[in-house]
Amino acid sequence: MTAHDQPSPWWTPSRYADRRPFLQARTAITRALRAWFEEQGFAEVETAILQISPGNETHLHAPRTELRQTDGAHATRYLRTSPEFACKKLLAAGEPKIYEFARVFRDRERGDLHLPEFTMLEWYRANAGYDAIMADTIVVIAHAAQATGIGRFSFRGRMADPFAEPELLTVAAGFERFAGIDLLATIAGGEGDREALASAAKERVRIADDDTWSDIFSKVLVEHVEPNLGQGRLTVLFEYPSPEAALARSKAGEPRVAERFEVYACGVELANGFGELTDAIEQRHRFTAAMDEKARRYGERYPLDDDFLAAVGQMPEASGVALGFDRLVMLASGAPRIDQVVWTPPAGET
Repeated sequence: MTAHDQPSPWWTPSRYADRRPFLQARTAITRALRAWFEEQGFAEVETAILQISPGNETHLHAPRTELRQTDGAHATRYLRTSPEFACKKLLAAGEPKIYEFARVFRDRERGDLHLPEFTMLEWYRANAGYDAIMADTIVVIAHAAQATGIGRFSFRGRMADPFAEPELLTVAAGFERFAGIDLLATIAGGEGDREALASAAKERVRIADDDTWSDIFSKVLVEHVEPNLGQGRLTVLFEYPSPEAALARSKAGEPRVAERFEVYACGVELANGFGELTDAIEQRHRFTAAMDEKARRYGERYPLDDDFLAAVGQMPEASGVALGFDRLVMLASGAPRIDQVVWTPPAGET
């Protein structure tokens, strides 16, 4: 390719003009959501990007950097994958309702729905059940659509009305309906039975010898369940199985599932929320297991943030959600790709 064939930079006025309507939509949505949070009595917070631990999930990867202290010593820091740890420390400090438009980072991710650097809208309510946060999420999505005047979301041939009553679907019901799998029968004592799920799923997905229960779960979810979600209206997928609880507490009276939900539109995951776990010992156990699996699979592990774990044991009962703001703007503005709704595309891309 000659220099003459190279595409012009994204900042060329003619190219930028194509994106500008989507960016104007972003501004309108940001303004509308800030007004809603203000009306609801939330405090907007700004938490630190550089963290001791970027998050402790097996498949999330974070950029790292080295800080040099005044005495010349080096300190490793990570660019956060979420503001969750910092926000929960603020809950422990006594903040009752907080939200943040947080700049977050993911390594090893880039695609039509993924950027290495993006905006996560997270909010938390102390002393509230996760049904309250679920309801918030539906309202926030509707406010975004209202701000742009779009009547319905569409993406890759799928449609969803953001104003319609959402579909409520448990993960177990989704697996039964779309894959014919009795998911809860493969869970005992909060642990997944790998062989039981492999047997149930073997006709539905390709299973590798070293696939764990969680790997098989993810394959079925991605290949058979997610494409059917958010069709015609939003879908709230809730009661995630306990091996996938992450930072969510178990459901009272049903240890096989956790108070975790995700919201989908047009097959696109928009939000991931929890009834927050406040048991620091259990949280440490989950993080350690996740880092052991990360080390086995990727040859690296992230440190645990002991300050965060101490805060988990002190914070009140709470619920929170992380919403992919750029994805929401993409759907509410009608943009075909996520990189068209950010003010500047990823560094190094034209």
